[in-house]
Amino acid sequence: MQRRFHAPVVLPADPSCSLLRDAVVDVDADGRISYCGPAATAPGSAAPVTTLTGILLPGLVNTHAHSPMTLLRGMGGDLPLLPWLNEIIWPAEAKLRPEDVRTGMLLGSVEMLRHGVTTSAEMYFEGEQLVDAVLTTGGRVLVAPPVMELPGLDWRAQLKAIERWIDTDGLRFGPGDRIELGYGPHSAYMLSTEGLRATAESAAARGALVQIHVAEAAAEDTAVRASHGSVPALLRELGMLDGRVLAAHSIHLSDADIALFAAHGVGMAHCPGSNAKLASGIARIADLRAAGVAVGLGTDGPASNDDIDLWEELQLAAMFARLATGDSTVLTAADVFLLATRGGAEALGRPDIGALEAGRWADLAHIDLDDPAFACGLDVPDVQLLSNLVWAAGSRRVRDVWVAGEQVVADGESLKVDRAKVQAGVAETAARLRA
Repeated sequence: MQRRFHAPVVLPADPSCSLLRDAVVDVDADGRISYCGPAATAPGSAAPVTTLTGILLPGLVNTHAHSPMTLLRGMGGDLPLLPWLNEIIWPAEAKLRPEDVRTGMLLGSVEMLRHGVTTSAEMYFEGEQLVDAVLTTGGRVLVAPPVMELPGLDWRAQLKAIERWIDTDGLRFGPGDRIELGYGPHSAYMLSTEGLRATAESAAARGALVQIHVAEAAAEDTAVRASHGSVPALLRELGMLDGRVLAAHSIHLSDADIALFAAHGVGMAHCPGSNAKLASGIARIADLRAAGVAVGLGTDGPASNDDIDLWEELQLAAMFARLATGDSTVLTAADVFLLATRGGAEALGRPDIGALEAGRWADLAHIDLDDPAFACGLDVPDVQLLSNLVWAAGSRRVRDVWVAGEQVVADGESLKVDRAKVQAGVAETAARLRA
């Protein structure tokens, strides 16, 4: 159904991060934006009007997550990356049933939607269960079933399963193109060069996105660096950088690696919260952006972050970049807001989300102002209002959320699922995993 949204402030996430006063967003019958701009110059419309207080902005884009891990939240929380994976997470995941993944993803999706995160890029097992969960909550997801080598896992079978799924259902499906399928080779240290090359070729043949962990911890890929110079150099040799690639974390990069990313159009998912919690390091965001690399923000999983609140990542991204460079202007509030919206869409190769522009999906979040963070009101300078949103308010005043024009959150709660029942399901499953 066509609809017009009217708000005192609209943040369209255009490249200059402009702020529109007394503006409207028109949504067509398909759930796409047909107009975003000042109310005074809006085209005539007979569509019903939703009048909002506060701020209307694009739904945020989480470029890297393992959200079904809500089931494992808090486990091994004080360990470094590799012991955490090998001693805690992978043994626990070996106990998961397919339906457990749906349970965990239901909660993860609801949690993100309540924070105004309408899209997440997920790397996890049992992709069909994950998709069913997101279609239930009404969110949007890019699914990358893992391709990796562990005892009992056959990467060739995993790859064939992804190919069959894409060849049967297509790259995108669901109402409002809510689902996109891709490939999730875990990393260069969890998959052989043969497996990496085969994955790259399969994904390129289908135009699919590859999500892969790159250079996350200094100790994880010493053998790759010794034999190939770096993980990005290896991926280039294997042809993986010739297709659509989202490189998660990408902390330990050289100048040459950054140049490779820029030359090949690789998107980067910056996960400052997880990187700090696991003491993995601080990514070179200023250098990556200066080189022209498309950078988005990610939470990583809710067992390594642990709150999958992308608003927190805005703050951490800016603070760590400022500390790393000694420059308090290197990432501004406007910069990180764009990383969480338009930048995330660019990193994923999705020009149909991440901004309020004609032709893009109407993924919207409404922020109300009933909060000390906005006590100074709306009549402050634009830069101050945006600063209050990013630095002071965060996710706590997200009240309403729409995906492809369909409302999925109202007054801070899901309209699609019973959150109490979802949380009870997670508690029951987590108890079984601990037994």
